[in-house]
Amino acid sequence: MDRTIFENGLREQGYGEVVDRRMQPREVNPAHAHEFDARLLVLEGAMTIAAEGGEHTYRAGEIFEMPAGRRHSETAGADGARYLAGRRYRSGS
Repeated sequence: MDRTIFENGLREQGYGEVVDRRMQPREVNPAHAHEFDARLLVLEGAMTIAAEGGEHTYRAGEIFEMPAGRRHSETAGADGARYLAGRRYRSGS
């Protein structure tokens, strides 16, 4: 997925905030939930998302979504991860 196309799509879908983030090799963000819907594009490396008893590894060029309130953990791959994250806050929250 092209970064520009991804960012344009975020805006069209109501994601008002976009952040460019990095995770160090094998860095772990333990189980947590966000108050916003998240849509991510992995730019470099890989990251594994564990949620609802399963896990999936996303690599550069792949996109995933995480709805607000869903508990999950994040683990960067051996080379770390860089990703764009769109955040969409739900009205009334």
